[in-house]
Amino acid sequence: MAAHTLGSISWPKRPSDGWSDKMQKNRIELAGYLTAKPELRYLPSGTKVANARIGESYRYRDNDGQAQTHTNWHSLSFYDDLADVALTYEQGENLFVEGTLQQRKFTPKDGSTRTVWEVVVRSCHLIESPRIDRPTANRAASAPDRLPTATTDDEGGPHPDANWPV
Repeated sequence: MAAHTLGSISWPKRPSDGWSDKMQKNRIELAGYLTAKPELRYLPSGTKVANARIGESYRYRDNDGQAQTHTNWHSLSFYDDLADVALTYEQGENLFVEGTLQQRKFTPKDGSTRTVWEVVVRSCHLIESPRIDRPTANRAASAPDRLPTATTDDEGGPHPDANWPV
């Protein structure tokens, strides 16, 4: 197996490097809206998997100058701990996901061969709406109603460590 070198550093060629010595990358970033609440299932190995779909749209003008909208739909797979995180998301929430694109082939009961492309999510974040009037549901329930009050020192002023630790 041929080795790669850069100056005095060398490392072995891995099978995943492919036929070319050029860099390969499988990374996808998406921001879109959940079409439904993620569904949880378990693989035969016991691994948790949450599946969901997001849609992301863009607008453009066609040759006639008419405004058009196109929506792309993406299947997402969240594994293990991320499956638990995915279950906290609700339909219509705006998500940012980062992961890898994976192609799978399978044969359903009808005997045809199907190919699906899905994003295996490595990290995900909820993109909060900037609107103030958005209901915050459980997120606000855990926040304190007011800031802790400071205690006073012997002279009646605020104690220097009154809010430590906060």
